[in-house]
Amino acid sequence: MCTRIDGAKVAKDIRENLKEEVERMELKEDDVKPGLAIVLVGNRTDSATYVRFKKKACDEIGIVNIDVHLDETVSEEEVLSTVRSLNEDQRVHGILIQLPLPSHISEERVLREVSLEKDVDGFHPFHIGQLSMKRSLSSICLPCTPKGCIRLLDEYGIELEGKHVVILGRSNIVGLPVALLALHSNATITICHSRTKDLPSITRQADILICAVGRTQMVKADWVKDGVVIIDVGINELVDPSKKRGYRLVGDVDSSVEEKASAMTPVPGGVGPMTIAMLCENLLAAYQRSLK
Repeated sequence: MCTRIDGAKVAKDIRENLKEEVERMELKEDDVKPGLAIVLVGNRTDSATYVRFKKKACDEIGIVNIDVHLDETVSEEEVLSTVRSLNEDQRVHGILIQLPLPSHISEERVLREVSLEKDVDGFHPFHIGQLSMKRSLSSICLPCTPKGCIRLLDEYGIELEGKHVVILGRSNIVGLPVALLALHSNATITICHSRTKDLPSITRQADILICAVGRTQMVKADWVKDGVVIIDVGINELVDPSKKRGYRLVGDVDSSVEEKASAMTPVPGGVGPMTIAMLCENLLAAYQRSLK
């Protein structure tokens, strides 16, 4: 029987703990509240939806939202100037740049401009560089989605040490950092991508398969071995006339895989809620550092 790795439940518990922590801290520092600035550029519907979910979680916990919505045609220098201003704003303890940015703006330049102390997404080159080193991770801000993936495995008592972890996707946001986190937990890792040959033969070797490629139900049952653990990061729209919206959300893994997996995250309700919970956790850590 396949265990459902319920990210929504785990994330809810984390948010409740963070809310209690904020309430305790405000008794000591009632004139200071943790603040998150969310920078949204343009009018992408998916980005606006993600921002809405993040703001809702912040409101529940007691984190103040500082909204910055810039026009699609804004110049790169204006975005950089906005980030510099937020770096100096003492109300702001964390800065989130909602990705992707419009094509005329360099995401690397903008992310690099966020101060280390306020990088709650964990995307600053310094934090990624520290993650790539063999060292303690306690002082590093970890990228939210990879951190959420590993936390889910930990919450369900799934050991990484000595396991073969196969990662589908090599993005800077998920694939590369989650591979490094698995390596820190003493797993043996294989990273697959669009140039990997005979992909199913590699995924069948996985004890734990982390899928983050954004291809609808790409992984089929014959791609995995019995007992595999699946972390499905993909969120894809599949046409479904029976739904009010005309589509439903599915992952990178086909539902038939559930017959062979020992544990598997659902989509939705798996990794997505954990990403937001980890963001809030990172923000609270930044806030606590600022008090010191």
